[in-house]
Amino acid sequence: MTRRMPAEWEAHEASWMAWPTEGPSTFDLDADGVEAMRRAWAAVAGAVVRFEPLRMVVDPGDIDGARRLLDPAIDLVPAPLDDSWIRDMGPTFVLDDGAVAAVSWIFNGWGAQGWSTWDQDALIADTVAAVANKAVISSSMVNEGGGIHVDGRGAILLTETVQRGEGRNPDWSRAQVEAEMARTLGTSTAYWLPRGLTRDYDDFGTRGHVDIVACFAGPDTVLFHDQQDPSHPDFEVSREVAETLHGIPGVELVAVPAPTVLRDGRGWVDYSYINHYVVNGGVILGSFDDPSDEVAADILRRCYPDREIVLVDARPIFDRGGGIHCITQQQPAPASTDG
Repeated sequence: MTRRMPAEWEAHEASWMAWPTEGPSTFDLDADGVEAMRRAWAAVAGAVVRFEPLRMVVDPGDIDGARRLLDPAIDLVPAPLDDSWIRDMGPTFVLDDGAVAAVSWIFNGWGAQGWSTWDQDALIADTVAAVANKAVISSSMVNEGGGIHVDGRGAILLTETVQRGEGRNPDWSRAQVEAEMARTLGTSTAYWLPRGLTRDYDDFGTRGHVDIVACFAGPDTVLFHDQQDPSHPDFEVSREVAETLHGIPGVELVAVPAPTVLRDGRGWVDYSYINHYVVNGGVILGSFDDPSDEVAADILRRCYPDREIVLVDARPIFDRGGGIHCITQQQPAPASTDG
């Protein structure tokens, strides 16, 4: 048996998203705020569907509103939802002897956090797999797709505070986590980051998802979030992450400067260009109306010279606790067309 999670830049059969419902991520929003959040999701969806098929999981009560805002080319999949972060609650797709299969992690609201509800979201991975007609690979590990990033050749990025953190798998050793990643994703080498960005440990954070901190961007390139302002607490996080990532042999480490804005109404921001999404022929990159937007876009153009870089305002998404990568999930093409 050969099992492998393809890199994000390999060929996709489709992408998945989930439509924002009135749940944990909208608890403090009025009707206008929920509408703005949905328009942000719709902007990302409209960018993705330009490049590849997109399926949107939508709570049955929200179907009409979703149709109003979404590109008609998007396929709507009715299913009950608590929230809208498909990267985390949905499956992680892999190739299993060349066929696409869906890894179903245990999802418990980012470590059973008191503000989260997840009765419906815990079922979405299996629902997506059934709609996609893919076999399910069940895992006993509490995990989310935003907590991992792979290069498609056996390497995986992880953080200590997610896979082994409070509320998830606190009793698991590194070796146990790595063995489960090897079994489900086919990885062979794990690179552990000590922590994520500062705001991610606030009340409504994920406690350290890696996909906002560092990512592979090609087989020999790793990008990392570079907070260059010493007054921001992520300045030290960036230094620590860079030092850790220098240990990856044969890989170019590329610093991606953080946006210049440091705070919003909630405190220190975690705005990050790392949290982008690679699609067939394109890259959907978050923008922040910031001078660093074009700097990041130029870096991504160098990493992906044959893809179009599409900028989408990510501030309304980050205000809810995540980014463009967090609300999307790739379904890779089977091995016959892989790559």
